[in-house]
Amino acid sequence: MSITSYLKFFATCPKGIEGMLADELTGLEAQNVRATRAGVAFEGSLSAAYRACLWSRLANRILMPIESFPARSPEALYDGIHTIDWKQHLAPNGSLAVDFTPSQSVITHSHYGALKVKDAVVDQLRDESGLRPSVDTARPDVRVNVYLLRDEATVSLDLAGESLHRRGYRTQTVAAPLKENLAAAILLRANWPVFAKENGTLVDLMCGSGTLLIEAAMIAADIAPGLAREYFGFLRWKQHDAAIWSELLNEARQRRETGLAHLPPIHGYDCDPLAIRAARDNIKHAGLGNLIGAQTRELAACTPEQAPSGLVVANPPYGERLGPNSELPALYAELGIQLKKCFPGWRAAVFTGNPELGKSMGLRAGKMHTLYNGAIECKLLHFEITPENVVGGRVAKPFEIRPGSSAEMFANRLRKDLQHFGRWARRQEIFAYRLYDSDLHEYNLAIDVYESDRRYVHVQEYEAPDTIDPAKARQRLHHALGVIPAVLEIPREQMFFKVRRRQKGGTQYEKLGETGKFHEVREGPCRFLVNFTDYLDTGLFLDHRSTRAMLGEMVRGKRFLNLFGYTGAATVHAGLGGAATTTTVEMSRTYLDWARRNLELNHLRGSKHELIQADALVWLKDNRQRYGLIFLDPPTFSRSKRMEDTLDIQRDHVALISDAAALLEPGGTLVFSTNYRRFKIDRTGLAPLKTEDITRQTLPQDFARNPKIHRCFRITADGNARLTPRMAAAPPGL
Repeated sequence: MSITSYLKFFATCPKGIEGMLADELTGLEAQNVRATRAGVAFEGSLSAAYRACLWSRLANRILMPIESFPARSPEALYDGIHTIDWKQHLAPNGSLAVDFTPSQSVITHSHYGALKVKDAVVDQLRDESGLRPSVDTARPDVRVNVYLLRDEATVSLDLAGESLHRRGYRTQTVAAPLKENLAAAILLRANWPVFAKENGTLVDLMCGSGTLLIEAAMIAADIAPGLAREYFGFLRWKQHDAAIWSELLNEARQRRETGLAHLPPIHGYDCDPLAIRAARDNIKHAGLGNLIGAQTRELAACTPEQAPSGLVVANPPYGERLGPNSELPALYAELGIQLKKCFPGWRAAVFTGNPELGKSMGLRAGKMHTLYNGAIECKLLHFEITPENVVGGRVAKPFEIRPGSSAEMFANRLRKDLQHFGRWARRQEIFAYRLYDSDLHEYNLAIDVYESDRRYVHVQEYEAPDTIDPAKARQRLHHALGVIPAVLEIPREQMFFKVRRRQKGGTQYEKLGETGKFHEVREGPCRFLVNFTDYLDTGLFLDHRSTRAMLGEMVRGKRFLNLFGYTGAATVHAGLGGAATTTTVEMSRTYLDWARRNLELNHLRGSKHELIQADALVWLKDNRQRYGLIFLDPPTFSRSKRMEDTLDIQRDHVALISDAAALLEPGGTLVFSTNYRRFKIDRTGLAPLKTEDITRQTLPQDFARNPKIHRCFRITADGNARLTPRMAAAPPGL
């Protein structure tokens, strides 16, 4: 065989995407493209075949037929292969592999057929040169493909060498991963290229090892899927045209560089930390490490996206990966809840092998495509997330609490807490309280109830230590999130879930979303705005309820200073308690605006109520005003871009308290509070100040189960001692 300018080829692909592959190959300048069963026939130059190997996102292999003949017996197969001039393709000392697929033929055994083909090739080359090529099933110089249909053999060279879905970036994987070309098919069916051109955001809610994320980035940035591959079946083929290949590679590299400059936002989440670790490694090996985000997050902790529109994708388990089907409807119902809550106006594409589960999502699918994950027939469900497409339909059954299970134990505890604290809260006219606080060590949760226009529940999971089996922890969390709405008699949409991890520095208040949706809640004579979705905390620290009430009782006629003021809840109590003036110092513009809204909600306006955006550490050094009552509630640790210094409350509390106390009027009082559980006050360092531990008096009844939630001290000047600022003499770093 000699290479002419016009050749025939066949691209194999997963079942169900033949039409898509035909369109793709047409766009890659292939000619006479014709979709058939399990592949696409096309014609073109050798350059067209190379381009298909480099650029096809959907194909498995690119085959180049070189001969066909009848093979009604093993001998006829051997003779037909032996007539092909193999020295045109393979060096006598090279390596080869053979793939043999029989269908409706006399020869039915694929391994036996492959041996006959291999023997014919080897015997011919050995007879002519005296050298015998070796067999390399992984990365041979030439891979021969023989398809025997009704005793007619078609012999092809496999130009891909190995399946094109192997892009070269996957270093780690998880259970039941998507193949890369199936992931690309999902994204193309979901019209991701259109979203990407408009700089739309893509979010994968169950990203696993990151295949959909990486394929989405490669599509959006115009990256050739084969660019990172080290091996193709034509690279050591004797008729390989290195000049054509080099030209194609250079073009692809230039297109990649140009495309990456315009990559839209792409990020994914998964509840499994090991999956996220694998995703990050794969993203890094794809050369996209700083361009795609991947974070550990439970589905129930989903937060609203800032972008008004985009594409959200999900490949939830559908039988094998999460055990019995009985748990899956609840998972799909949760997925539907989060789509409706966090992605209004977006498009969604959900890939599942069990389309019946999709009916649990409470969304009407606009269309559906059939794709195959191996031998499993799957459906790609497309949704427009709009109120018109929200349906009652067949929803998931209420969570079943099995007698004798740990879930029943948790439910019973929750009912007991609700009876006790619910009655107490109603009697005390408390409308936001802690219902459950890790009462059972198996369920390491904090559950807060907010009675607003309706009942809302804010659930936080404390990060489990490394000694806890992550799979068991996830199962218990799944049970808990099913039990809570049932016991508290609320729709799932009124429960908000977050994970509280150990603080490792950075800013005090992490932003999670940007819905801007607030709810009003009462606390004594005060009214506050709380937000359940956008931040780790809601804007109201419930353990400080008694402290705020105490400040309101102490403040009448005094000038009040609230340092590290957050959302101004203490300032509102002071204002309604009769403070002569209030001053709130907070570094965050967001929280200072929130504080302003809280003040206005309580009709506290005007020059008497000053709001100052400043780093409290710097402000203390410069300010010379005096105050009758100061509330100092700093973060345990803070190091933000806007702070000039770092703050470590154990290390720096003496200097910080001394500087604040220097602003007290004669006879004034400073109330200092910290949530650092291992805090130890340095009374010697604070002399001549008088410090009184008032933690017990400021601990609300609903936090008595967790007495280390905060420490609180009343601090006054001792006699006529002269106080001067000390922050300038603080340890290095402050």
